[in-house]
Amino acid sequence: EEFEEHAEKVKKLTASPSNEDLLILYGLYKQATVGPVTTSRPGMFSMKERAKWDAWKAVEGKSTDEAMSDYITKVKQLLEAEASSASA
Repeated sequence: EEFEEHAEKVKKLTASPSNEDLLILYGLYKQATVGPVTTSRPGMFSMKERAKWDAWKAVEGKSTDEAMSDYITKVKQLLEAEASSASA
């Protein structure tokens, strides 16, 4: 429940997160919703897909609950950073 709520909140950020943050979120989201990577690594000409695959592979050992918890924590960090930059 809280996981889906934070997945929606991410879409409402006014400033787009950095590519690094987006990849972290992607990897955690995939681990939480799909589980471990089951596909082979994309080729070197598919840079974007390869980066996403690597981000997912990096969190492969996490349980679904761990991945969801880390995802929620990351979203909260992004929301706090956005709020503090808006008030500055």
